Amino acid sequence: MSKPRAKLIDNFPGCPVESTLSFIDGKWKGVILHHLLEEGTLRFNELRRRIPSVTQRMLTKQLRELEEEGLITRTVYPVVPPRVEYDLTPLGQSLEPVITALRAWGVTHVSCENGRKTVIPPKEKAASKAA
Repeated sequence: MSKPRAKLIDNFPGCPVESTLSFIDGKWKGVILHHLLEEGTLRFNELRRRIPSVTQRMLTKQLRELEEEGLITRTVYPVVPPRVEYDLTPLGQSLEPVITALRAWGVTHVSCENGRKTVIPPKEKAASKAA
């Protein structure tokens, strides 16, 4: 019987990659970080408008996890109605090259048309440019 992956701690070459991915592994975390990098400080409903597919519950969960990981800050203003803003911490801002690289790869290798995602392998991309 093999050990669970979490128990394999000796000589684990993927540890830095796996550790980094664990910070952005939620379905919406990368998207949230992308919007905060692009727009700066955003309120909860502004994030919801930018990510229409996310539910309120899931957005709240992902924001809490990002806050616990030290990637974003949550500022609550004592006004009625309550105002809450989210912003990147310096640690969150340090992920900019990672998010930028993910975006660049997606622009190059993924086509989103008519509600469908299609992966464009490098050879097909080169062949379609030649045509």
